[in-house]
Amino acid sequence: MASIKDIAKQAGVSISTVSYALNGSDKVTKETAAKILQIAEELHYVPHAAARLLKKRQSNLIGIFLTDFSGNFYGDLLQGVKEYLSGKGYDLLVCSGEKSRRLIPERMIDGAIVLDVTFSDKELLQYAGKGHKTVVLDRELAHPNVNQVLLDNKAGATLAMEYLLEQGHDKIYAVTGPVGSYDANQRLRAVRQVAERAPHARVVELPGNFSRASGEAAARAISEDYDRPAAVFCLNDEMAVGAYRYFTTHTDLKIGKHIHLIGFDNIELAQFARPRLATIDYSMRKWGAIASEQLLKMIAGQPVEAERIYVSLIQGESVDSLRSVE
Repeated sequence: MASIKDIAKQAGVSISTVSYALNGSDKVTKETAAKILQIAEELHYVPHAAARLLKKRQSNLIGIFLTDFSGNFYGDLLQGVKEYLSGKGYDLLVCSGEKSRRLIPERMIDGAIVLDVTFSDKELLQYAGKGHKTVVLDRELAHPNVNQVLLDNKAGATLAMEYLLEQGHDKIYAVTGPVGSYDANQRLRAVRQVAERAPHARVVELPGNFSRASGEAAARAISEDYDRPAAVFCLNDEMAVGAYRYFTTHTDLKIGKHIHLIGFDNIELAQFARPRLATIDYSMRKWGAIASEQLLKMIAGQPVEAERIYVSLIQGESVDSLRSVE
């Protein structure tokens, strides 16, 4: 691979002159710069990104760290991040896995957005202590170099539970989420709080991990336990879709009649279910855009405050009033 030294030797100029030309400096004449750029192209010269980063102290790259890329959840979130960053002259790196984390301490990215339960709070605080800017979407941390943009999980789960109770349901299955997930734990806490205020209702918790397979497993358990119409609150739409599929393909139980199903996230796939899946809605693109905006403000040294993404209830035919069920 050609180096600046090779270009300088062939052009008959100093290394500093080559550096000025490659960086568009007006310290060299147009004729000399054109000659150097032509030689660089002929030699297939590629700038050393790490060296350039050390000099400029800025990569114009933002990393978003995700636990995985499964399901339908991440598309709109990533689009919201990408659209905002692109408008500000930044590019996005999507990262997953422990080895990708070295991008942070090696300063190969200017800042990080984290939605990855495998990061420990201690690790993130260590990075923050060394000046690395981070926006977290899945936890609450107190540090000047960390800001959080969180979903209003408790409000969403409360809306879902109260909706089921208002429809007269007193037997409710709650399909939980992954152990250690901030969103799942916040939603489950709200489920339990609403249940405490409704002593006439029986709430049964079933394990889940936000995957369709765990939704199917929960539906299987519910069908085996079925003795009368029941409501099911899956703490995300992926599990609700899995449950939906199991009930409609493996049982005679009808969604909206025997099983009253509600999810959380309003993913695109859930919108095409018939009967329409009731769910909790919020703008994933807005979530990504706000996280990006906050991070760039932090990088620029501007003040920021923690943000919360508000949610709303989408009613659907997958939940009906017990009074209208035959």
